[in-house]
Amino acid sequence: MFCELFGYSKQAYYKQTQSKVQSLVKLENAKSLVLGLRRQMPRIGTRKLYYLLRDEFFQDQIKMGRDKLFDLLRNEGLLILKRKRYTITTNSKHWMKKYPNLIKDLTIHRPEQVWAADITYIDTMENGNCYLHLITDVYSKQIMGYELCDNMEASSTLKALKMAIKNRQYKEQTLIHHSDRGLQYCSKIYTETLINNKIIISMTENGDPYENAVAERVNGILKDEFGLAEQLINKDDAYKQTAQSIEIYNSLRPHLSCQMLTPNKMHLQQKITLKRYKKISNIFENV
Repeated sequence: MFCELFGYSKQAYYKQTQSKVQSLVKLENAKSLVLGLRRQMPRIGTRKLYYLLRDEFFQDQIKMGRDKLFDLLRNEGLLILKRKRYTITTNSKHWMKKYPNLIKDLTIHRPEQVWAADITYIDTMENGNCYLHLITDVYSKQIMGYELCDNMEASSTLKALKMAIKNRQYKEQTLIHHSDRGLQYCSKIYTETLINNKIIISMTENGDPYENAVAERVNGILKDEFGLAEQLINKDDAYKQTAQSIEIYNSLRPHLSCQMLTPNKMHLQQKITLKRYKKISNIFENV
C-alpha cells in the first residue's frame, strides 16, 4: 500500500532497504578495523589511520575516503582531542659548560645526521614519577635509545645514549647530538662519552621548546597517542608499556614528515626529503 502511495515498486523498496543494511555492515567493519589499530596505538590520528587502513578498506570493498573516515569517527565519538600537559624536567641553571646551537640553520637530509635528546616523565600510582630518557634521530624520527627509571641522574641519561650508540648504523658519517642545557647533558660523564665517540655536541640557547622540536614532539606522541600520559599502576607496568609503545612507534606508526614511512623504514634510506612547514619566522618539522 505504501509503495503504491509513494510511487515505488516493492522491488525498489527491498533493494533500497538491503543497500542500507549492507552500508551499515561496512561501516561497522570499518569501525572494527579502526578499533583494532587503536588497541596498539590508542590515540593515533585519523589521517594516519586512513593511511594504514586504506588497503584493507579496498579489499573489503568499503568505500571510505579520508573525509568519510573523519565523519565516521566523529559520529562514533572516536576523534582524538589534543591534551596539554607540561612538566619541567630541565635545570639549566648550573655552572657546567654549555654548548652553542649548531642545528638552527641546518638542513636535515639523512639519518644519523642529528640526534635529539630529551627527558619526560611518566606518572605511576604506586611509585610516583618515572623518567623516560630518549634519543631520537631527527631525520627518521626513530627512537635510537631510551632508559626508563625513577631518577633524572646523568648516569641514567647516559644509558639511553649508550643504547643509541649501540644501535647506530652509519658510524662513518658525522653525527650531532642536540639537547637542552640540562645538568644531565652538560655533565662530564655524558659529554666525555659523546666526545669519545666523535659525536659533536649542540644545545639549545634560549629555552624555546622549538629549538628541540623533534624531541618534544616525540615525547608528546608517546604520551598522547600511546597512553603514557595516563597514570599507570607502578614502575613495572610503566617499563612494560614504554617498551611496547616504542617498538610499535618505531615499526608501525607512519610520519607525515617522512612521506608516511615508519621510523624504521625511513632510517634505512636517505633519498626522501623531509616535509616541513613554516611557523612565524622559523621552520619546524611536521611529524
